[in-house]
Amino acid sequence: MDLATLLGIMVASGLVIVSIIMGGSGSWFINYPSLMIVFGGTMGATLINYPLVDVISMFKVTKNAFRHRTPNPLALIPIMVDLAKRARKEGIVAFDNYIKQIEDPFMARGFRMAMDGMEGDAIEEVLSTEIMWIEERHRLGAEIYTTMGTFAPAVGMLGTIIGLVQMLMQMRDPSALGAPMAVALLTTFYGTVLSYLLFLPIAGKLRVRSKQEILTKQMVMHGILAIHSGENHRVVAEKLKAFLSPTARSANKDGF
Repeated sequence: MDLATLLGIMVASGLVIVSIIMGGSGSWFINYPSLMIVFGGTMGATLINYPLVDVISMFKVTKNAFRHRTPNPLALIPIMVDLAKRARKEGIVAFDNYIKQIEDPFMARGFRMAMDGMEGDAIEEVLSTEIMWIEERHRLGAEIYTTMGTFAPAVGMLGTIIGLVQMLMQMRDPSALGAPMAVALLTTFYGTVLSYLLFLPIAGKLRVRSKQEILTKQMVMHGILAIHSGENHRVVAEKLKAFLSPTARSANKDGF
């Protein structure tokens, strides 16, 4: 679990809930018609806007906002340097045993293509295409959450209008005004909370995760291409360190 995502959800939801309880009963903020309007309207509008398969795939991408699985770019460099040394000593065709130990499927696939004798340009084209489509899938997931964050407050306003109409139609009976007024106010509340405390923050986290993953995959690709071309391990290290920020480079105490 990503600590920042978990902490953000706990702080945001916790403070909202505490502020509600401090002002009265928490049950005042539970209204099922309002929830039906906001959730149903938001999901319905999203399904109209995107194909069903894209909406379903969004939930698979969502795990990236809650799981910190992106490898540390700095940790990739010693791995690539070691492989570069082995390639110069044993030849890249002897990598079969090493590839089986690589956990990253992207890296293993790249070295497998190099072992199979593919040209560097062909390897780069295949890996670049895979990176492009990974980025597109991540972009779509973040885009759908952004769209939901846009729809939720608008649907909440729609619920407010519904509640106001119901309230005005019952003006002759003051005792019947409470339920429509609750619908009118709580739909806006639900839409705002979902948009600004859930949908839009998740969209932002997915974009950050995507950039981190794309960076590491680009480092892997350039490392594979450098090793494939027979470059010295120090050259490989310098090429990969070019992807890092000055702060990350200064944090390197191993001297690779």
